[in-house]
Amino acid sequence: MKKVAIIMGSDSDLPIVEKGINVLKEYGVPFEVHVYSAHRTPYETAEFVKSAKDNGFGVIIAAAGMAAHLAGAIAANTVLPVIGIPVSCKNTGGMDALLATVQMPSGIPVATVAIDGAANAALLSIQMLALSDADLYSKLIDARKKGTEKVLLKNKEIEERFNK
Repeated sequence: MKKVAIIMGSDSDLPIVEKGINVLKEYGVPFEVHVYSAHRTPYETAEFVKSAKDNGFGVIIAAAGMAAHLAGAIAANTVLPVIGIPVSCKNTGGMDALLATVQMPSGIPVATVAIDGAANAALLSIQMLALSDADLYSKLIDARKKGTEKVLLKNKEIEERFNK
């Protein structure tokens, strides 16, 4: 199975990123976590990304706040799928990071999830890997079924309580 690289611009992003790490663990997807900055370590970031495919990675998740150039800088150096997680901040709530992550020029795509949406970034990376992994695909189908069952159970409880 291909690995997922999780790169955050600062270790202060770790509380957000851990939500995605937990999802990858739940599905048994191998991953590595790194701190690289688009601005402070551009050379190291590019070197890691340029060798990512050869090192067994299939998807890269990039988490950054404020200027949030990390996902774009990564996408500029690879054709592997890149998923950006815009990270919230006190001043703007993360809207600056969201816009910086989602507004990529034509030809350099970054799939972007919600502000602080690390769990969905992990799920999207799993869906990408599941295109060539039947076991992973089955796990995703099972999780969707469980989600449906959970909502239908809650619906039944609400109906019984209020619809008499």
